[in-house]
Amino acid sequence: MPETEGSISRPEAEAKPTKKKRKKKSGRRRGTATTPKTQRLAFPKHAISECIRIPQAVLEQNAGKECRDREAAKFAGIGYTGVIGVEISSAIKYGLLERPTPGTVKPTDITRRIVRPQKPNDKIDAMREAVLHAPLISDLYKHYRGENLPDTPFLVNTARDTYHVPADKVDLFVEVFLKTLQEAKLLEEIGGKKRVVDVTHTPDVEGSSSIPEEQLKKVSRGVAVQASDTCFVMMPFALPLGGYYTSIYEPAIKKAGITPIRADAEIFGTGKIIDQIWSGIHSARVLVAELTGRNPNVLYELGLAHALKKPVVLVSSNEGDVPFDVRHVRVIYYEMTDPFWGEKLISKVAENIVSALKNPKEAILFETPKA
Repeated sequence: MPETEGSISRPEAEAKPTKKKRKKKSGRRRGTATTPKTQRLAFPKHAISECIRIPQAVLEQNAGKECRDREAAKFAGIGYTGVIGVEISSAIKYGLLERPTPGTVKPTDITRRIVRPQKPNDKIDAMREAVLHAPLISDLYKHYRGENLPDTPFLVNTARDTYHVPADKVDLFVEVFLKTLQEAKLLEEIGGKKRVVDVTHTPDVEGSSSIPEEQLKKVSRGVAVQASDTCFVMMPFALPLGGYYTSIYEPAIKKAGITPIRADAEIFGTGKIIDQIWSGIHSARVLVAELTGRNPNVLYELGLAHALKKPVVLVSSNEGDVPFDVRHVRVIYYEMTDPFWGEKLISKVAENIVSALKNPKEAILFETPKA
């Protein structure tokens, strides 16, 4: 009897560890499904031109009706694979396709205007709307709109450090970003450099009027502002540039949440004007410099800001007026032939002031040489 019980108890004892091993193995499988390797990219992996074929095929061969992903690929004359699934995902991120129900896709109005434009600017406006729709692509576009694109290493650093693009995906992201902006004609060649066209406040691009407000809110997150914080404006006093203080810079600075100051308006009084300018620059948390016209006084004040290591937001209507030794810093350019130039400039200056408050080192003109 004992032997019989022993013979029964041994298999039971052996079965228990076996079940535990199975559970552990099953647990490992579940864990594998949530590792970073299986996570989808936050940005489209393709430029717009590389993922328009499937939305176009559904529009032309299925009358733009809702269909399954595999059917969409079939309409485009290609077999459905994981790679095609990523292409469809990119099209969705640009707003070229939408998902009426899980597992189905349908072309959007953006696709219709790209494929079947009915007005001269339909296609380009729709492509720009697609840029503004794409996650991370739109963020970096808004960051640099109205400015010259920096060299690729700095572009990569901004994508990785500011917008948290994974290090192993950042080269792909920058490649897609540049190609997409080129296709949407959001890059223009000026003086041998590529400047990002600002399409905010543009009635032809759907939702563009809300972009500046949304961007300012996003940039402002985590920025602490005190009631005593000021922004000193370095600019000519004579018209027409002198008039921009009340029409552009004062509202922009107030929009950023701090107090604007200009020498002739707020601190001019008895005593040496240079002492008061020095005091205004010294006490300011951030500064704005209107460089149009290369005014000597503005350049002198810019030198004082450099000496005090103050963050400065640079603005100009002409790249030739920007001193060559500060062109490595972000400069906001405005084009007065644009009917919306004032609104765009107010929004962009406000954003860059907040960015300078958040990351002052990025707006300091020169780094102190290492010993």
